[in-house]
This record gives sequence, structure tokens and C-alpha cells, in this order.
Amino acid sequence: MNILIVDDEALARSRLRSLLSDCVGSADIRRGTVAEAANAAETMALLTPTGGRAFDLVLLDIHMPGQDGLTLAHALRTLPLPPSVVFVTAHTSHAVSAFELDAVDYLTKPVRRERLLQALAKAQRKPAAATAPAPAPDLPEGETLLIQDRGRTERLPLAEVLYFKAEQKYVTVRTTTRSYILDSSLGELQARFAPHLLRIHRNALVARRAMRALEKHYDPEEGEGWAVRLQGSTELLTVSRRQVAAVRAELAR
Repeated sequence: MNILIVDDEALARSRLRSLLSDCVGSADIRRGTVAEAANAAETMALLTPTGGRAFDLVLLDIHMPGQDGLTLAHALRTLPLPPSVVFVTAHTSHAVSAFELDAVDYLTKPVRRERLLQALAKAQRKPAAATAPAPAPDLPEGETLLIQDRGRTERLPLAEVLYFKAEQKYVTVRTTTRSYILDSSLGELQARFAPHLLRIHRNALVARRAMRALEKHYDPEEGEGWAVRLQGSTELLTVSRRQVAAVRAELAR
């Protein structure tokens, strides 16, 4: 396997490189190249087509300056041939989020040789990423919203909507490019478009097709909890505790 070690600490990268040297030749770990990156920018430079390098596996730290490992893992999944990911971190609190990102394994520091061997073996057994593009998700063709915006009436296809969020006396409609104000209620929208929308909170409906991940999240008003990440948006939307199971079930479909 060709392996990329991503950690902002040089000592941690050196230790992993040494452990990898010990693992090669034992069990059935195939020999390959090992490279290092100290942050997300260096990682993407190595993994994008212009970087000229192909890696089968990324050993990824979570807590790094700038873009953290979880956010970087999201970016890696968008690559044409995404590498497998094994998180290597001193913290255990992100394990759920890591596996929701389809991580092969989750190792805690200091990493033991036996656990690293297990993770490498799992990575080798994981099927290679398909080279063909994934089929486009089914979209609610023909379903539209009528938007009244500054004296202008506009039809907005439901297929473009990421989420609806209830504000004080109106509903915000968010697409990948802009926001609209809608004179409606979440209850009416949920009843009308139930097959395409999922209630994640008392104040939010999201497009089922746009849901990508469920993550641990701290909300200033509600404290520690969960949030959903949508394709085409950097915004995290809070998920109420009672809706966490429904979100997980939707992501597993």
C-alpha cells in the first residue's frame, strides 16, 4: 500500500513511519511508499491530480491547526479515487463521527504495533473505490415552490433546495447559491413534500438527498449535541436529540 501520514506533529509522524516499517513484512502487509503531510493543504496538494501521487491509505490526525482531520476527511471523499482513512488521534470523543465518514479504523495514541497491523489489514481488505461516477440521486422532478421576492414571482425547483429553516415569522429556503424567504410553515412543507424532506429539529427540514454526515457539535443555545452536514453547504444544522436516530437511519439507506 501507498500510505500518507497526516499529522501536524513531526514526532508523531516519525513514530508512525517507524511503526509502519515494523509492520511491513509481518502478516500480509504489502510493501509500498510512505509519505508525510503536516496539514490539510499539504495533503490535498499531494492527493489532487496535479500532485501526481496516488495513495491507498491516509493515517489521519484529527486535531490540527486550520482545517481539522474530520473536515479533511470530508474533502478526501470528494476525490475521484478517494483513499481509505484510518484516524490516529489522542482523543476518543470523535469515534462516532469518524465511522460515519466510513473510516476503516480509529486508533488512539500512543499507537500500538498490533493495532496498526489490524488497521492495515482492514484497509487492504476494503474494496477499491469504483472508478465510474455514482448514479445521480433521484430528484423530485416537477415539484416546485412559488417564491415571492421583491415584487418578483419565481418558481424554485424543490431539487435545488438544501433545507428549510423557520425563523421568527417566516421560513428561510436555502439552496447552494442563495437564500429565499417563503411565506409558509414547516408543517405545511413537511406534509406537502414528506418523501423528500426530513425533520431534523423543530425549526428545520432538510433535503434527504443532500444529507452527507452526522457530526458531534456544540450549539451555544443547546450545548453538546449533533449536527447534520449537507452537500453543497459548509453550514452545520443542529439535530434535536429525538431526531438523531432518524437521521442515522436516513444516512444508512
